[in-house]
Parts: sequence; C-alpha cells; structure tokens
Amino acid sequence: MVKHGHGMVLINRGQFGRGTRRTSHGQAGMGWLARLAAAVALAAGGAVAAAAQSASIEAAGRRLLAAYPDHLADVENGMLVWRDGTRMPIDDGRGQKRFEDWLAAPDLEDMLAQPYPAGAAATAPALNADPGRARNAAFFDRMYGDCRKGEVAGRLTEVVWLPRKSGQRLKVTRINGVDRKLAAVSAELDLLPARFDAYLVPSAGTYNCRAIAGTDRASAHGHGIAIDIATRHASYWRWAGSGAGGRITYANAIPIEIVRIFEKHGFIWGGRWYHFDTMHFEYRPELLPKSP
Repeated sequence: MVKHGHGMVLINRGQFGRGTRRTSHGQAGMGWLARLAAAVALAAGGAVAAAAQSASIEAAGRRLLAAYPDHLADVENGMLVWRDGTRMPIDDGRGQKRFEDWLAAPDLEDMLAQPYPAGAAATAPALNADPGRARNAAFFDRMYGDCRKGEVAGRLTEVVWLPRKSGQRLKVTRINGVDRKLAAVSAELDLLPARFDAYLVPSAGTYNCRAIAGTDRASAHGHGIAIDIATRHASYWRWAGSGAGGRITYANAIPIEIVRIFEKHGFIWGGRWYHFDTMHFEYRPELLPKSP
C-alpha cells in the first residue's frame, strides 16, 4: 500500500483484476478501471511496436527493390518478390540478434540495420559498427550465383584497372552492371594526381572464390562484386593490436578522395567498419544514397 496526504489516492496493489481502491474520504474504489486502462495502454503499445516493425520491414524491402530493379519486382506482405516470382522473407522472425548472430546469419532487414556513413570523414567506428558487413548468403547467391557451385565464373568480365597508370586486368561480374560501375571508378581514379598511385596500384585482386578469413562464410569476392586496392598502405583489423578494454585499435591511411569516388558509384568501403579492412570495396548500392 502506498499512502499520500489528505484527499489523495491510496492504492492496494495486487494481481491484475484484484485489489481495491479507495480515497481518504472513504469513497468506494475503482482500481480495476486503472488496471484496465493500463492493460489497454500496454496493448496499444504492442500494436505501435508491431506497426513500427512492419514499417521497418517494408522500408528494407523498398531499399533493396530500388537498388536492384533488374532482379526484384515488388515487396508484398513482408516478402521480397523476385522477377521470376520467387518470394523471400525480409525478416526471419528471430527478433534482435547478438552481434555474432547478426553477422553470421542475417536476414534481409539485418543487412540494412546499421546506417552506412557515406561521404563522411574516415574516423574510428563505434564498437561493432560494421555497416554492410552482414550479408544474407541466400540473397547474394541468388543474385550473383554461388561460386562454389560454378555459377559465377560464366558471369565475369574483365575491367582494365587505371588504364593510363596501370592497365591491370581485373575480373568482376556483369550482373547489375558491376563491371561498368567499376570501370567508372577506375576512370575517375586514373585522373587523380600521382600521389594517390601508391594506394591503388597494383590492385590486390577482385574475383576469388573463397571464404572470409577465419570463417566459413562466402566472401563478397566470390560473387565478383569486390575489389581490394593496393596493400602497401592497407590496414586490417586482424593485423591490428588492441587498446583499452580490448577494443581493436583503428588504423587507416587510405585518402578519403579515393573512398568517395568508390561510394559515388555504389561501392562501400571496409574502412568504415569497426572490424576494418581498408583495402576492401564492394558493390552494395542498397546502403548508399541513390545516384542521380
């Protein structure tokens, strides 16, 4: 029982549907009305949360639809509809995930859960801020093919990397025009002053049917959508030491001018990850503002 001054309410708290309410004037209580109101408010709150979740699922689907219009047709009732009629759930119903589970087995909504800071200065990301590092394997295998089943090699084509400065020939996928996007990146980078050359030449490679280091998850390189620029000034979280509290010590030497050219054409940068990989870029237009 909680007591207050003269004329105020005294509430006898018990299980929902029990207990009484009376005033200091001895009037008969109506505590069940207060509890009923609380129950209604709780139900309304749940409905609001469900509506917000539905809106989040819809928004994720729409972003994917806008990024990959050649392959995706619509978003219907929480499902991503492919142009061949295949339907893929956007949310797996597992709710909030631990970071390790989000990374290992993300649903489509999870891939977009962390905002990618396109155009921003290169600064140390927050703990476990890895926008774009979560990839739904079923989605990308369906889009680009599974290299372990021999489905990617026939979709690759060559791009000449920095024609004036290098002429290196790199293999990337034709799907979604990734080859044309990388060629546009290459043409712009080729015009940068000579002081940028050491970061770009030679490229450490593009297509490679392999797993991500330390995991059994397929690399974006296996889909033909990623490129590693020159390694001599690259930094990688597995090579880095730990600072206070065991946190990874961020390091980067890649000029932001290079990063912004890649982002302009739909590629995200691994240097924006807490688990950083500063030589790495991959085509992920769903995480970036739509190009004009």
